[in-house]
Amino acid sequence: MDTSLVNPQIVDLLSRISGQKLTQREFTPPVIFLANLVTILLGVIFVDGIVAESEKQRLLKALYRFSTPESGVRRLTHLMIKGIKENQLYKKINDLLTVSIPLSDSEKLLLIAFGYQMSAADGKMNFREKQYLEIVAKKLGINQKHLAVLEAGFTNQNIVDSIALEEVRFLLDPSQFHNLDLMFVKAASDMLATLPAKPENKVIKRTKKSYDELKQFQKHQKELDCFCFRLFQIVEDCQERGFLAYTLIDEVRKVSKQLQSPSFRLAVVGEFSQGKSTLLNALLGEEIQPAREIPCSGAVTVLKYGTQKRVICRYKDGREEEIPFSEYQLKATISEDAALGCLSDELANNEIEEIVFEHPDLELCSSGVEIIDSPGLNEHAERTAITQRILKDTDAVIFLTNASRSLTQGERDLLRDLKIQLNHGKENQPAKNLFVVGNFMDLVRTEKGREQVQERIKRFVQGENPLISGENRVHFISAQSALNAFLQGNEDEYSKSFDNFTQSLENFLINERGVIKNNRSVADINYLVQQSLNGLEQAEQILDGKVTISEVEKQKIFEQIGEASGRDVRIRLVASQLIEQVISEAAESWDKWCEGLGDRMAEKSKHWSSEHSPVWSQDKLIKDYTNHFLKDLSKEIDKWGNQQLKDVILQNNLKVLDANIEYELDAIKSKFKNIEQQVKANFSEQLQLSINGINDDFMGLGGFGGGLGIGGALAVGLLAFTGIGFVGIIIASLAATIAGSFGLGMFDVDGLHHQIKMKIFEIGFQKFDESMDKVSEKLHEITTSVFDSKVESANRVIAQAIALYENLIEQHEQAHKETVEEQQTQKAWISEKRQEIEKVKNDIEAILQQCVV
Repeated sequence: MDTSLVNPQIVDLLSRISGQKLTQREFTPPVIFLANLVTILLGVIFVDGIVAESEKQRLLKALYRFSTPESGVRRLTHLMIKGIKENQLYKKINDLLTVSIPLSDSEKLLLIAFGYQMSAADGKMNFREKQYLEIVAKKLGINQKHLAVLEAGFTNQNIVDSIALEEVRFLLDPSQFHNLDLMFVKAASDMLATLPAKPENKVIKRTKKSYDELKQFQKHQKELDCFCFRLFQIVEDCQERGFLAYTLIDEVRKVSKQLQSPSFRLAVVGEFSQGKSTLLNALLGEEIQPAREIPCSGAVTVLKYGTQKRVICRYKDGREEEIPFSEYQLKATISEDAALGCLSDELANNEIEEIVFEHPDLELCSSGVEIIDSPGLNEHAERTAITQRILKDTDAVIFLTNASRSLTQGERDLLRDLKIQLNHGKENQPAKNLFVVGNFMDLVRTEKGREQVQERIKRFVQGENPLISGENRVHFISAQSALNAFLQGNEDEYSKSFDNFTQSLENFLINERGVIKNNRSVADINYLVQQSLNGLEQAEQILDGKVTISEVEKQKIFEQIGEASGRDVRIRLVASQLIEQVISEAAESWDKWCEGLGDRMAEKSKHWSSEHSPVWSQDKLIKDYTNHFLKDLSKEIDKWGNQQLKDVILQNNLKVLDANIEYELDAIKSKFKNIEQQVKANFSEQLQLSINGINDDFMGLGGFGGGLGIGGALAVGLLAFTGIGFVGIIIASLAATIAGSFGLGMFDVDGLHHQIKMKIFEIGFQKFDESMDKVSEKLHEITTSVFDSKVESANRVIAQAIALYENLIEQHEQAHKETVEEQQTQKAWISEKRQEIEKVKNDIEAILQQCVV
């Protein structure tokens, strides 16, 4: 619907009909459509000269689909019924054509479909009603063959022109109405359900895509894990005999756990009704995910390989339960009422954290890919928190948009947010692991239209300030058409374009993410191999008498072990003091920042905009302004969190902690170095490797908050109040104001806009003030997390140093108790284990030769 086509003639006509002085701003899609719908349905009712009570009830039922009780649109509907009836507008075809100018072909056909539904309510159509609808349809430019399809559908006839049927299905496809309110999507969906069924095609079970490269990578990872497990067994045997330190077992266990996890994590993100569930079904080759024309997924769903089919429901309170597969789609789907009504409230009250679906036969999952299906994020009260969680450790993200109306402003904002999160809070570089996919290309029928769609999307994501980088990151598909082709064993342009997309995805996972994972896994195992070999070499030198420890030296080692433990305590004490210092400095900075917050937000509010009217669509306008308020507040918090908390307060205090850690570790290393020179041990190299490992950037935690950065994570925590009932509270508070303005005959629209903004400010800041107790809680959580990461890294180095020297003393004491024959046996055993470790090393090198590089 093109509301820009609303002209003064339309405004004047409906102002006279409704008895209200309307402005062009009040002409929202529901208002325009209802004006046409009231006219046509009244024409159907009055054309035969008989008005039954049942017809009046059907009229109201049809009209009420496009408004909510007590809304301005509902009140306007009653005024239009009265005015159109009194002025007999349904007889004035030229006036009807004037009002219908903004409607698209799909909306005009939906309009006439309601007329046929009204006329055929008893299973047959009155001749005069049918004739009236044919005349109106002809004036609206509707194909007469399409009318035959509607009549067949509402009168339960089966014989119909198959080409005309397909055209009607295309025009009434719910995706044609996604740029309007959800009530239009639902209405189109219901109309589709009344049409005659498509001729059934013989379904052939598809040959599933093999994902050979992913399978091969998965095979290599499993082989590496086998070698890691073999190394674990060797290390465990050596530790039991006292030849290796106990800390090495934990290190091997950690690497093995990483290798056993799914090779790749793939997230699908987008707004509601973009076809995410259908895309996943096409990827999986099976209709697993629930799909319907209205918003569907209400919770994060994780699809993964499992030895048996099962569904696990995890709740926000920590509970976990296995549920029957029959309940999966019910749990994974929000209610239809919520989808068509106040969606954000149900999503905010949703108790489910995530649903895990395990399946043994999903080809992509069995190839080592774990898939995360996000709920639609455009109206989700916890959008930032959800993306924060699903993007953590994610290898690739697929952003899905509707190609027939691609990249709304909300989607552009979401894409920018995704780019920043995938770059761990950095704003000025494109994301390398983000795929943008235009869906519903089958609805863009002309070649020119397809070119324009592709150019528009590519220009935005790959233009002067690109959001993405890399080869083959933008694709155009029809997920439903591809799925149909797969299930029927066919090959067409849609199945080919989908295969191109999956091939690009597979290539990226293998040749970019896979190489990184492979190199990291091999480096970790090789490090453990070298540590093991160094430890066994040390054990051999002790047995050969090349490493000797006097009682005096042993006592010094014990003293240094105790001193090292004390240094660990000192590091923790300094960290604890610095945490309190950060919180104190942050509180002072926060108070200063809050002083000018109101003025900054007021300035931002001047740029708030909405296409909705404060009279007819006040609930939607309030949602828009509320979202502007929350978004601007979130940006303000994010700015303070990154520029003040992270870059100044945390950074300065972390430098102090780093200096303390460096001093303490250098002291430990220096003390043990002196002992090492006396006993002729060789632990310095092993210890140095570990010390180097703690010098990562503190944001290398994976990006605190899964890539949001500290400011974003803080904003998520402090805006938790926005979820439950926040919009509802504002709507209720403003209801009396708007109701009082209605019926004055003259609307002070600008005044209403200002009143709504001021009320949102009042309630928004009130709620924000009530959340202030969360400030210290969230600050403490963030600060503690960052400092603890540093402290634990230092602790691991100290623990390893202590373990190495404790093991040295134990080996030395054991060697003194053994006979020469026993020592020779031990040396032979060590030699055998060294050979086994060398074999593991050689086998890993062989695996590397087979891997894609």
